[in-house]
Amino acid sequence: MSITENVAKVLSDIEQAAIAAGRDPRQITLCAATKMNDAQNVREAIAAGVRCCGENRVQELTAKLAENAYEGADLHFIGHLQTNKVKQVVGKVSLIQSVDSLRLLEAIEKEAAKQGIRQDILLEINIGEESSKSGLHREEIYQMLEKVAQSTAVRVRGLMAIPPICQNPGDNNKFFAEMCNLSVDITEKKYDNVCMEILSMGMSDDYADAIAHGSTMIRVGTAIFGARNYGV
Repeated sequence: MSITENVAKVLSDIEQAAIAAGRDPRQITLCAATKMNDAQNVREAIAAGVRCCGENRVQELTAKLAENAYEGADLHFIGHLQTNKVKQVVGKVSLIQSVDSLRLLEAIEKEAAKQGIRQDILLEINIGEESSKSGLHREEIYQMLEKVAQSTAVRVRGLMAIPPICQNPGDNNKFFAEMCNLSVDITEKKYDNVCMEILSMGMSDDYADAIAHGSTMIRVGTAIFGARNYGV
């Protein structure tokens, strides 16, 4: 199937999953994970109906921006961001989804203040508490929120998570449910500069389950662009 056909299928699946969960499909944003795809592929996905692109690598983001690859779509950074590359991302994307440490938060805040902007971010949560993955652990989340509450250069718009790899369908439902509950808990605490309008969770293999548990944004790469060749 072509990228255009794949996008149509994913959008249809989103609609069906939302309706099955008693939700409005318009509440769900498809973020196309464009890692290792060239500008032509990105343009085809946008032409097919993608309205948000997520880039994992700063070098790719910079190169594709120079080619106007994302024209017509919102642009997010969804990969691990090193502090020494923050200035290449802040102000270039509308949302940084992967803020996973106080050090990174402070670097983003400093650069955003320097540019005179307010950078929107999501806090990345290590919901499966995996040692091999980045992301905040529960005891770190509220320290981050206290920091943001005092900021004029950063705003938290929600949470993001990458649960453990599924071995069986439905394996990640408990993690999706935990993320949804965490979002509700943070909302009730009413921090300044913090809202929980975005819950970014669910990828190609499990986005229907994520939608059933409250996801408002799914990050889909393989189901749109096909399997990536990491050996290249």
